[in-house]
This record gives sequence, structure tokens and C-alpha cells, in this order.
Amino acid sequence: MSDLRTHAAEIAEQFSDHLDVSEDEVEERLRNLVEEYRVPVEEARRSVVNSYLDEADLERDEIGRGGNDEVHLTDIDEDEQWIDVTAKVVELWEPQNEAIAQVGLLGDESGRTKFVAFETSDLPELEEGAVYRLGNVVTDEYQGNFSVKLNRTTTIEKLDEDIEVGDDAVTVEGALVDIQSGSGLIKRCPEEGCTRVLQNGRCSEHGDVEGEFDLRIKGVLDDGAAVHEVIFGRETTEELTGIELEEAQQLAMDALDTSVVVDEMRQDLVGRYYRVSGPELGRYVLADEVERLTEPADPEAVLIKARSI
Repeated sequence: MSDLRTHAAEIAEQFSDHLDVSEDEVEERLRNLVEEYRVPVEEARRSVVNSYLDEADLERDEIGRGGNDEVHLTDIDEDEQWIDVTAKVVELWEPQNEAIAQVGLLGDESGRTKFVAFETSDLPELEEGAVYRLGNVVTDEYQGNFSVKLNRTTTIEKLDEDIEVGDDAVTVEGALVDIQSGSGLIKRCPEEGCTRVLQNGRCSEHGDVEGEFDLRIKGVLDDGAAVHEVIFGRETTEELTGIELEEAQQLAMDALDTSVVVDEMRQDLVGRYYRVSGPELGRYVLADEVERLTEPADPEAVLIKARSI
């Protein structure tokens, strides 16, 4: 079965209880996007699914993908993937939003990942310290940190066993030789459960939205032997730069240009040495703890290194 045919079969199965849609019809729509408009397969799939969701007047968490792989938590490296996991509820937190039923940390042998369950999903509550097989959860990404969302289609099976939760934290250090695009003052989608960074005022999931301001740095540390890509979230970015979100917004407003914020950060940060600790998520290290080690390196040498990346 071709790749497009496989996607078409899964989509048709997803909507079989809601729409009269055939595999042939779905495959034709996918093929049109992929071959005529050169849309990547996963993006084409997302577009077709969204159109059927609108047609059926359904929310995304009311359907599942089917045929999920069971994966380890720290192997999650893509957004919007339907997966199965077996994990222990390491910790539960007090929800800060009335729309959230439960939020906390799941853990397995590979490490830990945040989970969220929304009130509208109407799921049984998970117990701290218990182990569950969770079927049909969907991955989410925020500031390079992947999490899972429980939804209406999620199946929950409590297991009579224990899991020794692994530690996925790493420590890297080196000179900050580059601050990548997508850093500084950014806007995120304000829709519930969505934290995607907007591109030209548009969310890949929800289309044109107003957006909410946030701060982050996507940086590259070089230790002389290897480079490490690091993401600093709002809290660590504010701590590192001394620029808080409100000040960053004012800088951008005064200059009528958001790029002045990352330019300001680059002047102060590039060339200095840092020690960063946090979970390794895909190709990124998410900075939970940051320590500045020395004065700036030679600016010319750092510039040469940055240009070579």
C-alpha cells in the first residue's frame, strides 16, 4: 500500500462514524495537494483532516488516528502525533486554568514528559504514583518541550506494576555562537491547548489569529568538540538577558520592529560561555538551569564560528 493510500485509509477510518467518505476520495485530495501543489505529506494530511473536521463540525480531540505506535516518552519529537504510551504518573500539579482537569508529569524508563487532560474530555482521573497504559494520546510542542494531551478518544488502563522512571536531564556547556531565527519576541496561538509559534500572524492549526506575545531564545553552544542546540523559555530568557516580556514589547513598539529585541539579546549574549542543564528533546536541550561561566570570547572568532553553522 502506498504512503498516500495508507494515510487515506486512516483518515477514512477516523471519520467513518461521522461522514460518508471513501478511501479513494481522501487519497485523491491528498494526491492533489502533494503532487499539484507540492505540499509535504504530513501537512497535506493535516489540511485534509481539518477540512473534514469542519464538515463534520467536530473538534480534533473527538477523533483518533488509529494504528498508533507505542513509544517511549523521550522519543517524542514531532507535534500532533497520535501515540500510545505506558507510563507512571510521577507528579500531579494544581491546574491553573478551569478548562484543565489534570496536569502533571508522566514518566517511563526513558524520562519524563508533561501531560494535560481537559475538562471537556470527561476522562477518569489519574492517580499519582500509578502506572497506566494510555492509548490514543496526541503530542504537543511548546518552547521545544514535547508533552502529551489526553483527549476524548484516549483509553486508560491501570496496570498492576511499577516503572523505574529514568532521568533524561543532560548538562552541556560552551560558547554561545549563534542565536537562531525564531528567537526574541514571538507570538503564539491563543487557542486553548495550542502553543504554536505564529508565522506572519498565522497558526498552522487555527489559521489567522491575534496571537499572544512570548519570549524565547534558540541558541547554539559550541564546546570546541560539538555544538548543542538549546532552547531558553521565557523565564530563563528573562533571567539571562534582564529583558522582561513587557520591556521587550515596549522596545519593539518604539522601533516598530520586533527584530530589535533579538538584536539587543545577541549583543549581550553571543560570545559568552554558559553551562545549561535540562531535558534533551529531539535535537534540543531545554534549558531549565543556566549558569554564565566567563567573560566574552574573542568576538571575531565567535563570528567566524557562527557563520560556519
